[in-house]
Amino acid sequence: MYNFSISLKDNFDTAVKRVTEALQQEKFGILNEINIHTVLKSKLNVDIPPHRILHACNPSFSQRLLGKEPNISVLLPCNVVVREETDGTTTVVFMDPVPVFELTNNPEAVAIAKEAKEMLMRARDKLV
Repeated sequence: MYNFSISLKDNFDTAVKRVTEALQQEKFGILNEINIHTVLKSKLNVDIPPHRILHACNPSFSQRLLGKEPNISVLLPCNVVVREETDGTTTVVFMDPVPVFELTNNPEAVAIAKEAKEMLMRARDKLV
């Protein structure tokens, strides 16, 4: 599996705030956000519920990974999706970095990805 998720009863804006805070507690910062709702509306005139991709980065992991595998930056950062569902709940989906970094065939990179996954799972668990 390439992701793990949680469903929240929070509204979308509250969920984004809580996810960002949980990630920060695990030393992940948000480098960028892509508002899929706005992109699809402006480019295709399609309405979807709020849907945002958060590009989460832990600078320490990134530095360590780049030291082991210089081209690994094409696989960074870890994406976290926050999306409003039609029933008013919000789904949060975390990218599992392990299968992504297994593409490198570098055991040291995979070991670091496993550490990152544990931290991302702790961030998810803080949302319960």
